[in-house]
Amino acid sequence: MITQKLRLKRGWSQQQLAEISGTSLRTIQRIEAGATPSLETIKSLAAVFEVSIEDLGEPEMTSAENKVSPQEALAMKQVDDLRGFYIHATIYLVVCAVIMIVLWILSPENLWAGLLVWLGWGAGLLIHAVGTFLLDGSWERRQVERKLGRPL
Repeated sequence: MITQKLRLKRGWSQQQLAEISGTSLRTIQRIEAGATPSLETIKSLAAVFEVSIEDLGEPEMTSAENKVSPQEALAMKQVDDLRGFYIHATIYLVVCAVIMIVLWILSPENLWAGLLVWLGWGAGLLIHAVGTFLLDGSWERRQVERKLGRPL
């Protein structure tokens, strides 16, 4: 999360950070998902962000400026979920449009099959939207607090 916060402060994408730091995109994704990076990767990221290695280490070792608050962690997760939904929606629209065009060209009498794809995948997209917009992290927190009978 600290890596993600520092990356976002600079306005970099994960791909840009990977290129600047000389690591792979997958490595950056794993680090931001909570995986422990190698010492070499930590050194590279510390150099790129111009911070000490300790600032990228364990959360309890980080400086107050670079710590990720629970609210920031929740916001970053929600933005990541939102990005995932937008990617899903874009792929849905492109693939379904291509299917309809191909069916219209090759077999106009079978356009109904393309509509079944739109409806089926659209239901999945709707479920994804509910999870992204209605059942976000704050919903989970409220449910836990309700079960405990006290605020977290």
